[in-house]
Amino acid sequence: MSFDQAKADRVCAFFSMLKHTDGKFYGQPFKLLPWEEKILRDVYGTVKEDGTRQYRYIWVEVPKKNGKSQLGAGVALYHLFADGEINGEIYGCAADREQASIIYDAASKTLEIIPTLLKRSKILASYKKITDRVSGSRYKVLSSEAYSKHGYKPSAVLFDEIHAQPNRDLWDVMTHGSGASRSQPIWWNFTTAGKDPDRVSIGWELHDYAMRVASGEISDPSWYVAIYSYEGEDIYNEEHWYESNPSLGVAKDIESMRDAANRAKNSPEVELNFRWLDLNQWVTTKLTSWIELEVYDQTEEEIPDEKLLGLKCFIGQDASTTTDLSAIVRLFPPQPGLDHWYFKSDAFIPRNTLLERTRTDHVPYDKWEMGGYVHVTEGDTIDHWAILGKILEYKEMYEVVELVSDPAFAVMLTQAEMKEGINVVTQQGTFAVLTDPMNTVETLMRSGQLTHEHNPLLRWTFGNASIATNGSGLKKLVKETKGKSVIRTKRIDPVMALVLAMCRARFYNQGDNLEERILSEGWGM
Repeated sequence: MSFDQAKADRVCAFFSMLKHTDGKFYGQPFKLLPWEEKILRDVYGTVKEDGTRQYRYIWVEVPKKNGKSQLGAGVALYHLFADGEINGEIYGCAADREQASIIYDAASKTLEIIPTLLKRSKILASYKKITDRVSGSRYKVLSSEAYSKHGYKPSAVLFDEIHAQPNRDLWDVMTHGSGASRSQPIWWNFTTAGKDPDRVSIGWELHDYAMRVASGEISDPSWYVAIYSYEGEDIYNEEHWYESNPSLGVAKDIESMRDAANRAKNSPEVELNFRWLDLNQWVTTKLTSWIELEVYDQTEEEIPDEKLLGLKCFIGQDASTTTDLSAIVRLFPPQPGLDHWYFKSDAFIPRNTLLERTRTDHVPYDKWEMGGYVHVTEGDTIDHWAILGKILEYKEMYEVVELVSDPAFAVMLTQAEMKEGINVVTQQGTFAVLTDPMNTVETLMRSGQLTHEHNPLLRWTFGNASIATNGSGLKKLVKETKGKSVIRTKRIDPVMALVLAMCRARFYNQGDNLEERILSEGWGM
């Protein structure tokens, strides 16, 4: 093993011609921070006796907002244009196409502001593919959702947030035997820590291996490890923040961390995310409840239906067929006649499975039916026409601004609702869609500005609602977990319906045009 200064200088020189594509540094030259330059020099300057690179597996584990996506984009472009590989294959891999596109998008935006590289590029944006016309090398996005089992000959692979991979399949396909025809293939891993309390994911397996390499327990000269984290309990000591965030004060704002720390002191869920995303801890806590039942109970309020007549409302709809409940939620924003947010819920279940579901779900659906907290429809499946009937009843009672529905299992139902003159908007329950409305619901409930009816079924589903968070800090609702999987008898459908309603209702303002507000605030339709 030796060090080739010229090769180390070459990669750093390439980065110096790149430019930042986001935020306050947009358009400025990519000036490597000390930690970034060290990694690049070590990885590309350390060579074997034959002059090829010593390190093949690069593990960079760093908290969010430290610039790893921009660093990854630079690495991808280096292998595309400057590594010297002819007809190279560079792959950006992640759990889903959205995550895999983050580094790719940063790379393509970089090309847009560097004419010399753009002239060499053939960009197929719809395929997330860039080809260098000179070397024939190509950079392409792959996700665990869509890839073939064989046929890859990678010269470089960039895994982003491998802790989020649903299984080890994509990792195995891209590493076992792949790159055998290349003289110096390389596998980069850019990741934050993961939420894996059971320690069963491929992300934890690789993290554990990297830690053992870094400690000297395992001797593997093909691995290069750079992990920035704080594992202790003194999490509010700012000295430890710099220890775990090598870009703090430059790419990452210290004030944003202080704000996150202050919020973490008042919320177990926020503290969990602070440890994970800001201090890079592999937390051992399982998914936490979204909103504590104490908060739910404190915001219970009975407002008679007659006082809500004629008010504007948004309806959230989460439909199912057999296993889950179906639910609709009426969400009333503040308006003349109502000085705060308020919501009421309806749930639906099939008659023929009522007794069995009472046994398996361990809740009294039969008593809830008698109390009017669940609507029981005849047959083995939920009668969507019964849901439609209830929607039309509410159309007569209130001014329904919009009905927001998850399109899964509800295509015919939403078509029927639209034929009845209901303004229907479909929204899927993804991280990107649910994060902001979930934050809005939580903020309003914790401040007492969002109240709700007394409803034991609704209360039960709130207790079942947990949070899954991805590596970008986005969140979505999931059922309560136990061990390795969700508890499938824990229903959350009314809670999901509430969040779907808030997707649109949060933009409501008396006297404003809803569509104009949504567009003006840059929220996707």
